Amino acid sequence: MDKIILLDQLQSLRLKLHEIAEARGSLTDPDVLAVSEEADQLIVALQQMQRDEMIGSSMRRKND
Repeated sequence: MDKIILLDQLQSLRLKLHEIAEARGSLTDPDVLAVSEEADQLIVALQQMQRDEMIGSSMRRKND
């Protein structure tokens, strides 16, 4: 998946998380937690992408 798309999705989830938490008045509401977990998954995917980019860049430098 494209990094820009993931970042856009993460930003949307962040806004949704804020709206739901404010509406429910609780950070432990099940809906808030569900959106938070979804955001966590995107964060992990972005971190893996970044790690893979760094490893790929390092490998290319070694091969030059």
